[in-house]
Amino acid sequence: MSDAAKKPQEETGAEPAKEETRRSLVPKLMIGGFISLVAIAETAIFFLLVPSAEEVAALAEAKVLARVEAEMEADGQTPVTDQEDLVDFPLGEYGVSFIPPGSDRQYRVEFQLFGSVRAKNQRQLEEIYARKKASFQHRIMLEIRNATVDELMENQLGLIQRRLLATSNEVLSEGEPLILGVSLPGYTVMEE
Repeated sequence: MSDAAKKPQEETGAEPAKEETRRSLVPKLMIGGFISLVAIAETAIFFLLVPSAEEVAALAEAKVLARVEAEMEADGQTPVTDQEDLVDFPLGEYGVSFIPPGSDRQYRVEFQLFGSVRAKNQRQLEEIYARKKASFQHRIMLEIRNATVDELMENQLGLIQRRLLATSNEVLSEGEPLILGVSLPGYTVMEE
């Protein structure tokens, strides 16, 4: 073969191979990108839209309970409540003005007091509270008046809550403690 014949073959043969390589890489990248996008979309849909096993179980339990309660009401029966459930029992609203020990300024503390009690003990606590309401309120006011300013200003109110819980169980329990915890919604301390 002559040099002139080899040259056109090399030129024509080499250039189409390079163009084919460049052309074939772009569609492959597009296909790979599309497959990756679909896989990511499926994963996102799975995590965002498919409920977890706990959610499915909770929904199923709620539906069963609602159906059973509806059937009981239709039959004229009262639904059964769990006797171990905790309920909030209102123990009064308090507003106490006083001068704490070690201070020369007057403060005012206002709060509502709720006690956490098991549902099975609620009626017993209602009866005891009705009998001992005045002495209970007096003891709560004494606890607040004997508290220091630091105890009253504490962010978490842990010490005051423990003291009020101990006082509540001391006054309102006949035998084992009925109140398991106390909460103080609307708790405010003001300097007068």
